[in-house]
Amino acid sequence: MKQFKTIIIDDERLARQELRTILSDYHEIEIIDEAKNGLEGIEKIKTLDPDLIFLDVNMPGMTGFDMLKHLSDIPHVIFVTAYDKYALKAFEVNALDYILKPVDTDRLNEAIEKLKQKDNQDFESDTNIESLRSERKLKFKDKVFIKDGEKCYFVKLGDIRILESDGNYVKVHFGKSRPLILRSLNSFEEKLDPECFFRANRKFIINLDWVEKVENWFNGGLQVELRTGEKIEISRRQAIRFKETLSL
Repeated sequence: MKQFKTIIIDDERLARQELRTILSDYHEIEIIDEAKNGLEGIEKIKTLDPDLIFLDVNMPGMTGFDMLKHLSDIPHVIFVTAYDKYALKAFEVNALDYILKPVDTDRLNEAIEKLKQKDNQDFESDTNIESLRSERKLKFKDKVFIKDGEKCYFVKLGDIRILESDGNYVKVHFGKSRPLILRSLNSFEEKLDPECFFRANRKFIINLDWVEKVENWFNGGLQVELRTGEKIEISRRQAIRFKETLSL
């Protein structure tokens, strides 16, 4: 098994120590050093030539992004940070992954698998790398990128209450936002965990966690009311499945 020489770069000693402890369970990762700021990180990367760095974003003197600008040869980068607002920028600089603190082991597993696939010539394309994540169903705790024109969002799936088919697009309802994504509702249904999201009818998928009331509706169907007061009809066919799946 190949081992990836790794440097942890974070200004918080406890954060470095915690990550080192978590990574000790991964035989693929060989931690060769740590750095407590960007300048130190640059020196150690140039001296030790690591395969991988775990990099914080907000550090005194120099951010993680600024640090990368000073490197001519950049190793694989996995950002580990407490802030989700930099996620889009992280992928713009071709980071391998972006993990929020506290580190979730499932997300770390995905990042390590991406690393191994990236190193494998048979899985070099981004499409193949991303297909790894698409193999599992997305749950409430997962975060997803949504791009609608010039606007970009990084949203926790649990905050999305409705997915609405709108022609060739899907309208994503969260907060007061309604961005459009050029995809079919069926493609969303395939990726979402059925224990979390339910296909109400041909036009809507609803977040079950947002359902507050259920009542009988016309022709054997049901109507659900969300915490926001929005009402969605569940077709007769889906009402049968709804009752079979969720009844005691």
